[in-house]
Amino acid sequence: MKKSLLIPVIMVLITLHVSAQVEPGAGRWKTWFTPPGKTYRLPPPPSYKDEIAQVLLAQRSLDSAGMQSVVHWNAGAPGYWWYNMVFKLWMTDITGNGALANMLIGTAIYDATIAAWDTKYAYNRPRPFAAHGNIKLYSARPESPSYPCEHSVAAGVAVALISHFYPALTDSVNRMAQQLMASRIAAGTAFPSDTRAGFELGKRIAAMEITQTKDFITKKKFDGKIPQKPGLWNGKDPMLPTAGFNKTVVLDSASQFRPGPPPDFAKEMEELKNFKHTFYSRANAFHYASQPTGEDLLTKKIFEYNLHMNPPRAARVYAATNVAYYDAFTACWDAKYAYWGIRPDQYDSTYKPLMQSPPFPGYPSGHAMMSGVIGELFPYFFPSEKALFKKIAADGAESRFHAGIHFRSDNDAGLTLGNNVAKKVIEKLKADGADNAVTLANVKNISTKTQKAP
Repeated sequence: MKKSLLIPVIMVLITLHVSAQVEPGAGRWKTWFTPPGKTYRLPPPPSYKDEIAQVLLAQRSLDSAGMQSVVHWNAGAPGYWWYNMVFKLWMTDITGNGALANMLIGTAIYDATIAAWDTKYAYNRPRPFAAHGNIKLYSARPESPSYPCEHSVAAGVAVALISHFYPALTDSVNRMAQQLMASRIAAGTAFPSDTRAGFELGKRIAAMEITQTKDFITKKKFDGKIPQKPGLWNGKDPMLPTAGFNKTVVLDSASQFRPGPPPDFAKEMEELKNFKHTFYSRANAFHYASQPTGEDLLTKKIFEYNLHMNPPRAARVYAATNVAYYDAFTACWDAKYAYWGIRPDQYDSTYKPLMQSPPFPGYPSGHAMMSGVIGELFPYFFPSEKALFKKIAADGAESRFHAGIHFRSDNDAGLTLGNNVAKKVIEKLKADGADNAVTLANVKNISTKTQKAP
């Protein structure tokens, strides 16, 4: 398709996805770790007629707390709250499992959503609000069949994954999942059997992906040997020194895009020492030190483009991003401990950075690596925002120079590494079948037929 047509077509799709059937062919999209969606097609749902009374009772019982729960779980794509929860857990996880947990919350919700979409359009069960005139709709109108409930699918994935990686949270996430499922029934968007089926499907897919990736995190133990050569990182207790031995998803290995050795940092040290701070440089340093590069940016764009109303496509964006972060993190840590690049305040003990240097080697920069992913991958999903993503990527990488905790070559290498990993993820995306929907022919042929109760 010509580039000049791409943005109008996407905007048409966004509009139609709110008012027409959402991605009826998504059940055929390729998945990350599981067989095709039809492999997990559920048995036919029971008659919903016996469940109408349960939905009506749930709506009559709604109080202010119940309505608040409906509003809360209505927000965003089905996995919205779970993505945010696991991402925050990853950012504070020093066990080495956080990157894998964050990757799997993306891929498992996506793979389970694709399986759910196959079942949805195999049976075309109407939503409660469409099945009975007395059932109200307390959410944005979902334009897809009811069975299984896509929000419950995401909840099932989250419960399985969080319970596995963070067992202390098991009771909490189970209670959250029960609240979510009750809220979908009360909102008039799902029958009880829809939520039960979706929850079990999500758990099943997550359990399979946990098993498939059980050897992704290396069992290799750090021997405690830190190189003692001048010019190398010389801290104590380096963080996650074996993470570069983890298995990757789209990369052949963690070292596939390993940058060349770092340069002599003498000139870059002088650059740092001669740098004159401005209000902007200080603000930039502290801004990106207080949050990962682009935090909430992806979700913001998903909201702005109404992709939260398109669960398969939103899940695809999150999954691809989480895979890119996982592989890029693994590749970055491979390079860090291959070279043991020294930090500026170690290279020159008289130099005082704006903040404390992290407890691991500097080359390449992790923040710049994530920035590189953003700058390359996000424009694939939102091409009209390319300039914004490139600026955020540049600012995020430069913030580590502004903070005085990275040399400029650390950032350059990190940006390039993140770019290269994102390109490999895009190769995978181009073959999954989802982009085939973004054509003028499909826009013209999207069905606008509304579901009717049998």
